[in-house]
Parts: sequence; structure tokens; C-alpha cells
Amino acid sequence: MSQTFKIALFGAGGKMGTRISNNLAVTDHEVWYVETSPAGQERVRAAGRELSDAATAVAAAEIVVLAVPDLALGAVSAQVVPQMQPGAILLTLDPAAAYAGLLTTRDDVIQAVAHPCHPSIFLQRTTPEEYADTFGGIAAPQDAIAAVESDDPNKAAIVEATVRAIYAPVIDVHWVTIKQLAQLEPTLVETVACMIGDLLREALDEAIHTMGVPEAAARSILLGHTQVALANGLRGDNPFSDACLIAMDYGRDSIIKEDWKKIFRDDELDKNLARMLHLDEIKRSDAA
Repeated sequence: MSQTFKIALFGAGGKMGTRISNNLAVTDHEVWYVETSPAGQERVRAAGRELSDAATAVAAAEIVVLAVPDLALGAVSAQVVPQMQPGAILLTLDPAAAYAGLLTTRDDVIQAVAHPCHPSIFLQRTTPEEYADTFGGIAAPQDAIAAVESDDPNKAAIVEATVRAIYAPVIDVHWVTIKQLAQLEPTLVETVACMIGDLLREALDEAIHTMGVPEAAARSILLGHTQVALANGLRGDNPFSDACLIAMDYGRDSIIKEDWKKIFRDDELDKNLARMLHLDEIKRSDAA
């Protein structure tokens, strides 16, 4: 049997918290479920889980997981961190607040961040449940990204065991720094990938409502060509045709700004996160 740990989950009745609770409930870890909102508390009880008060959960936990919105992390960490036992780990599920320095810290409390990769578009799915699980954490395997501010392998082991439990089924856990995780999420995956996904939806709407193409035809050709485009671009499955390359150049000239790669600079990352966290600016240390 794998080693088990004592885990306190805050936000256990929220959207992400419920997903995590469902996964933790089928492990051998000792878990305390903490939820403050009446609606969230009702969801926890309806799932047959017992609610714990914050003080009891924090005092017992080796790792405290904050499954709460980014904008609440500062206040929640201010409540939780002073009560944590020495050597315990505070795990948040998004790097923005940790990178921006919004979390309450203590020299004897270890900060960690983890985020799911979500099931790959190239994942070999074999069951209806895996096909239906596009987000991950239910049936389709996914990777996860984690960062922990400690050189102690035992602390990394606790983080990895927790990450594998809350995002199960997990294939690999990739280790990065908190800053690198912030460069991946939001810059790489939200600023670029999610934006392009929404741009595809807008383009589909234009084809249907402005150009008058039948919706079924437009949707079918877009979904198929999106797979081909990603397979060719990200895996090199097949070369783009010469005519396609010309059309792609036209698209770049018409849609993409020449200086778009500036989003990967530190100062642009700070601007992006400040907007996301509703801050005037990010005050960080270069060692982040």
C-alpha cells in the first residue's frame, strides 16, 4: 500500500473542491473536509462526507490544500498559515497568488503549487468514460505540474502523493519552479491556447452567421482540421501543403501582432497576473 498522509482540504464543496473530494474519498489518506459556504457545506454532506472545522483540520494536517478562488487565497492563507504545524505544506492549485506574493508565509511552513495538465488531445482513450472526461480527474489519465519550495525529498513525496490523489488518474508529475508554473499557466495555456480555442469559436460563428455556411458543415470541417493542425504543428505528423502554408502566412499577417512573443517576458507576465488578480501591480522578488 502506498504511504498515506493527513490532508486538510479547504473549499471542499466548491467546483474544484468537489472534484478533489471525490478523488480523496477513495484513497487511504486521512482527510478533513472544510467548507464555509452554506451551499458548499450542503454539497459535502450530500456526498456523504463529514465536515470539519478549520482549526481542527489545520492542526492535524501534514498538507493543507486550498481549493478556493484565486481572489480568496490571500485571506484564506492569512487565516490558515498561522495555525499550521511546523513543517507542514500549504498547497495551492494555481500559481498566480503564490508568484505574486499574496500568500501569507511562515519560515517553517512550506509553500507548494500544483496544477492539472488536463487529458492530452493525443491521449489514447478506450472507454466512453475516458472520451467524456475532457477536463480530467475522473476517468481520463492526465499529467500534472508541481512546484515545492523545499529541498527535502520527503516534502516533495507528500506533495506528489497529494497531487496524484487529487488529480487522479495521473500519469506523470512534472516538477518546475513556481515562476515557471506561472509562465505555463496563464501565459502558455490560457493567454495562448485558451485564447486560440475561443478564437476558433468566434471564427466558427462567423462562418455560420456571416458567411451563411450550414452549421453542421462548418463545425465538421473545423473540428477535423483543428485535429490535423495540432497534430501537424505539435507532433509533425504530416507536413502542411504549400497552399496551406501560404494561407497560414496570410492568417499570421492578418491576425497576429509581430511582437506577440513579448507575453513571455517577466514584465508582461506581471501585467497579466495583475489583471487576473485585480491588482494595480505585481510586487515580486526576482528569486520567485
